[in-house]
Amino acid sequence: MRFLRKSLTGLFLLGVTLALFTFAFVMVRSAIENKDDGQRRGGGPRERIFAVNVVPFEAGQQTPTLQVFGEVQSQRSLDIRAAVGGTVIELHPDFQNGGQVNEGDIILRIDPSNAETALALVRADMADAQADLREATRALELAKDEVSAARQQAALRLKALKRQNDLVERGVGTEASVETAEFAVSSANQAILTRRQSFQATEARLNKTEARLLRVDISLTEAERNLRDTVLRATFSGSLANVVVVKGGTVANNERIGQLVDPLALEVAFRVSTSQHQRLLDDNGVLRNSKISVTLDVLGAEMKTKGVLNREAAVVGEGLTGRLLFASLSDVKGLRPGDFVTVDITEPPLNWVAKLPASALSGNNKVLVVGEGERLKEAEVTLVRRQGNDVLVRSRELRDAKVVAERSPVLGSGIKVRVIAADGNEEPEAPAMVKLDPERRAKMIAFVDANKRIPKAVKERMLNQLAQPEVPSEMVERLEGRMGG
Repeated sequence: MRFLRKSLTGLFLLGVTLALFTFAFVMVRSAIENKDDGQRRGGGPRERIFAVNVVPFEAGQQTPTLQVFGEVQSQRSLDIRAAVGGTVIELHPDFQNGGQVNEGDIILRIDPSNAETALALVRADMADAQADLREATRALELAKDEVSAARQQAALRLKALKRQNDLVERGVGTEASVETAEFAVSSANQAILTRRQSFQATEARLNKTEARLLRVDISLTEAERNLRDTVLRATFSGSLANVVVVKGGTVANNERIGQLVDPLALEVAFRVSTSQHQRLLDDNGVLRNSKISVTLDVLGAEMKTKGVLNREAAVVGEGLTGRLLFASLSDVKGLRPGDFVTVDITEPPLNWVAKLPASALSGNNKVLVVGEGERLKEAEVTLVRRQGNDVLVRSRELRDAKVVAERSPVLGSGIKVRVIAADGNEEPEAPAMVKLDPERRAKMIAFVDANKRIPKAVKERMLNQLAQPEVPSEMVERLEGRMGG
């Protein structure tokens, strides 16, 4: 039993092995037959053809547009500040955010009581200083008279001394009278010095009084100005913003209580890179008055206006790069300071450039061009400018060429394509052609010539096609299908 069981197991394994070998042989034979049959029927696998969109390479003059982002701001914006402190007793009827005021309107009035009191005190000081000035002037005049009288007295004493000296020389006078006369002259000279000192003191008092009067006059001017500053007027017509005071409130000196903005004198400020700034300069390095278009997107509704570049910032600014430019706006309807807008700047026109979709250009500045036999080839171009989803390129070798609008990883040099024009209409597709070996060609010609079911005109056209070096693959497949049937 044991020997019989092992014998049966061996026969079973031998049968399974033979079955597997037979199955493998059948599979290999079937694959070889299918391959030979495909070669007989189709002449090899058909080449894959890709449909591509193309755009013409039309070189000419293009006007580039530089797109940046900017902010609308007012050319006239004034902080409203209280020049003096006090209680607000009167406000403009429209003194509120968004309120409109005209040039010369009273914006607010501060309680003038303190200013009026200060002005009255200064005027009193002025009257006191003027009185002191008059007194000092009179005292100076008296001091002048005293000095003059002392000098006259000294002159008389000197004459008396000379007379005594003459009497002594004639032997009539005495030495005692001469000494008395000399003492009188010395006393007169001492009196002159005393009167001169008094005159200088009076003159100094007058100078101090004049300086005091000048200081009081300055204080009077300041007090009058403070009184005028209790009334604040609008220096130009505009709108109010950032209002922070109400009637009855107290404001401090130089406190900001609002802002006056001219809503009609608007401009747009935007920053460009250094290379972009170079494109906006003329040959002399001066900023061109280029035209701009400003667009404000408000919930999908665009507001557009025109403007002109007029100046650039004098300094770059710490921590910033590029250049800050300003442009005046011609129509500011609907715009407000602080709006974030898109600015399109018209650059000088460029010659001999073509506009292509950005998707047509590769990273190494190459494009795919449809060449002979509807096959692609790569061509290098010079990138001049990027314009949103388009690029401006330049090339002398691609005049009137058909450029693939959208590159893809499956497209490359040598790939056969079916062209779709820019308008979306597909151009007529060239039929796929195959080359036939002489034996196959002879069999097909004999089959067509012997087939009486084919009309005469169709037969002649088919025989002419079969006589060409390349034959439409569709006709070859159809004939081989009929011949196999």
